[in-house]
Amino acid sequence: MSKPLPHDNIIPFKDSEKGKKEQVADMFDKIAGKYDQMNRFLSARTDINWRKKAIRMLKKDRPQHILDVATGTADMALMAYKILKPARITGIDISEGMLELGRKKIEKEQLGDKIHLQKGDSETINFAENTFDAVMVAFGVRNFENLEKGLAEMWRVLKPGGRLIVLEFSKPRRRAVKSFYNLYMGIVAPQVARWFRQNKEAYQYLNESAKAFPDRHLFTDILKKAGYSHTEFQPLTFGICCIYSGRKPI
Repeated sequence: MSKPLPHDNIIPFKDSEKGKKEQVADMFDKIAGKYDQMNRFLSARTDINWRKKAIRMLKKDRPQHILDVATGTADMALMAYKILKPARITGIDISEGMLELGRKKIEKEQLGDKIHLQKGDSETINFAENTFDAVMVAFGVRNFENLEKGLAEMWRVLKPGGRLIVLEFSKPRRRAVKSFYNLYMGIVAPQVARWFRQNKEAYQYLNESAKAFPDRHLFTDILKKAGYSHTEFQPLTFGICCIYSGRKPI
């Protein structure tokens, strides 16, 4: 079993005796009702374009069965279906509160026969090896209790030649952008969360976990260690976010 990385020790609630996985599930259950609205507001809707770019990287592969890990309220799954038109998308998440909202969105779009959501843990994915043509994760890997174990599990359920796409926050490299980003994430975002009557601790955690996340080449090195080939990353919006990809060797 892989050892936890420093990032894995960042937790939402410092005074809780629960493990990171349970804390993250509790946190998302609490903020589920305003999660989508908050994301759109804090990112000025930029996250929608980030998601589309990540999904379009799978177009040439034409995957028919896709796994969406940390699917949350199914934003990524719904968008992927509209862009890629696969036969089936399976979404898993540890937060039942987020999944419930996702199911309602899927029902509204009348896509219940195409997108199926179920409670599931990224580190013990309840599917056989070589099941999925593609796996995607949007803003979820930094919440893994054991990042390397989660990446290894996704590699296991990928078919040989299948592609992993990860969308995650990264740390800007330009000094001016970095200063603004740190100010925004450290002060503005938690304050806005309070205005929305959300859990301020939750958004402070998301900031801390993004800062501690091993981004860019550090992350592609971890992907290689987990067995992925053809690893790469693409910075977006001044480096605030990155799309990562890797393949399971044939």
